[in-house]
Amino acid sequence: MIGAAKRKSDPFDEVFDVDVAGGPLRVARAGPPPGEADSVVLAVHGVTASLMTWRSIARTLGADSRVCLLAPDLRGRGRSATLPGPYGVAAHVDDLIAVLDHAGARQAVLAGHSLGAYVVARLAAEHPERAAGLVLLDAGLPLPPPDDGDELLEMSVENSIMRLGITFPSVEAYVAGWRAHPAFAKAWDEDVDAYARYDLVEAEDGVRCVASAAAVRTDTSEMVFNEETRSALAHVCRLGRVYVLRAERGLFDDADDALIPLADLHAFATAHPEAHVEEVADVNHYTLVMGHSPGPARVTAAIAAACAG
Repeated sequence: MIGAAKRKSDPFDEVFDVDVAGGPLRVARAGPPPGEADSVVLAVHGVTASLMTWRSIARTLGADSRVCLLAPDLRGRGRSATLPGPYGVAAHVDDLIAVLDHAGARQAVLAGHSLGAYVVARLAAEHPERAAGLVLLDAGLPLPPPDDGDELLEMSVENSIMRLGITFPSVEAYVAGWRAHPAFAKAWDEDVDAYARYDLVEAEDGVRCVASAAAVRTDTSEMVFNEETRSALAHVCRLGRVYVLRAERGLFDDADDALIPLADLHAFATAHPEAHVEEVADVNHYTLVMGHSPGPARVTAAIAAACAG
């Protein structure tokens, strides 16, 4: 446990629900209310994650700006885990439009990490009038058609939902499992601890991740097979305020398995010179956005630049 002397303040100023198809979608806000903010940022997490992904970003962003950050739990995750299907990126886009409408935000900078990058890119492609800019974090680049879609899907699903079926005897054991993850070996702090504790549900058979396996499978399938999702970014680079940040290392802090291959990043940058592309050193897929690392400050800088225009 982290001692009280090291404890940080909660970076979120408000937590509320937005009515969407099937029930309430949980949203956290950091910074001033949308109507009083200079800019609004809608921040979307990854495939098995939650709004707590954005704690470190919310803390860093809120220190020097009047930006309103809205961070929802996607359908099937976090406190939105009980929302029913249909799942998929189109459903997420509808839910996110509902969040913006609830906030009275005509436009927002759309930030997405991992799966969230594909979700916000598709939102911008289908509703360009709502996108003031895009910040895509370690994902979102157009994917080529899969040579072996079924094999790629199974690999992706296995990577995404492997931990969903694992149960732990207690909350502390669950958190310890996260703390042992190679990605957090040097980056664990209270924000990551809060992320892990928010992520779980206690059931009769033990403690497990709260995310819906059906939602994860559907969303992962769409990243592999759905043309609108795979290629959304190709249609929105004309926005002018597109920022792509690549983590140097991958899911398990491995330097040889980054989620965006360096060659793909350079090819995208060459094809889209209007986009702002950055390679972030000394971070992995997770610590690009959370924990004790240089990642959150670099992400915050990109968000601030997108807000400034």
